[in-house]
Amino acid sequence: MRPRKELSKQEGTDRDFVVALARGLEVLRAFRREGEALGNGDFAARTGLSKSTISRLTYTLHRLGYLSFDPETARYRLAPPVLSLGFSCLAGLPVIDLAKPYMQELADYSGMPVALAGRDRLTMIYLERCRGSNPITLAIDVGAHIKLATTAVGRAFLAGISEERRSEIIEDIRHHEGQAWPAIERGINDALETYAKHGYCLSIGEWKADVNSVAVPFIPANGAPVLAFNCGGAASHLTRDWIETDIAARLIELVRNVSAISP
Repeated sequence: MRPRKELSKQEGTDRDFVVALARGLEVLRAFRREGEALGNGDFAARTGLSKSTISRLTYTLHRLGYLSFDPETARYRLAPPVLSLGFSCLAGLPVIDLAKPYMQELADYSGMPVALAGRDRLTMIYLERCRGSNPITLAIDVGAHIKLATTAVGRAFLAGISEERRSEIIEDIRHHEGQAWPAIERGINDALETYAKHGYCLSIGEWKADVNSVAVPFIPANGAPVLAFNCGGAASHLTRDWIETDIAARLIELVRNVSAISP
C-alpha cells in the first residue's frame, strides 16, 4: 500500500490532521535499509508526493538535524536524532524488560529465536529478540520488519485487536495484495480460527517456504497497543507437530506470565 493512500484517508476529512507533519514523517519512513541514501526523486517515488513538496520537506528535516546531506551525491541519510526517537519508544515499553527473561527461557529450551513485535502499517516490527542455540536461525534483529499478513506474529496481532479494527486492516491488506489475496485470506482465516480454538496463531511455510512459526497476542491491560510474541525457525527443526504439542503451550504460558506482572 502506497503511503499516499494512507494520507489521503485523512487529508480533507479531518480538520485536526496536520498534513505537513504527516508528509514529513512519510519522508523519514521512506528509508528501508540500514545506511541507505536517498535523493529527492527516490523520496517522491516512494511517498507519492510531488518533487517540489519533497524538496521543502527534506530541506526542513536536514535543517532540524533528522537528515544528513551529501552535496556530492545530492542524497540524504537518516541522522542520529532519529535514533533517539526509537530508543525513547523502546524505553516507554516496560513489557520488554519484563518479558525478556521468559523469552530467553523459551529460546534456550527450543533453540529457536523468540521475539516481541508491534504493528507498523502492513508489517510487524521487531521490538525485542532472544536468540536460541540452534545454528540454523532467522537473521532478524530488533528494528526489522516482516509481513503482517503471512506471519504468525502478524496474524496474532490481528487476533488480539477489535473486530472493527481488524476489518479495516484486512481491507488494506486485500487492496495491497491484489491477486495474491485469496490465498492470503485463507491463511489469515485459518490462523484466526486456530486462535479461537487453541489460543495461538500459526504460519507454516506461508511467510517463507522453509520457515514455521507460532505466535500469541499480548493485550496490555492499560490500553496500550497490542503486541505479539512469536517463536519461529527452520521448518526442518521447528516442525508443526512440535509446535502444536509443546512450543505453542509454552508460548501461551509466557504471555500469561508477562501479563500477570505487567502494569
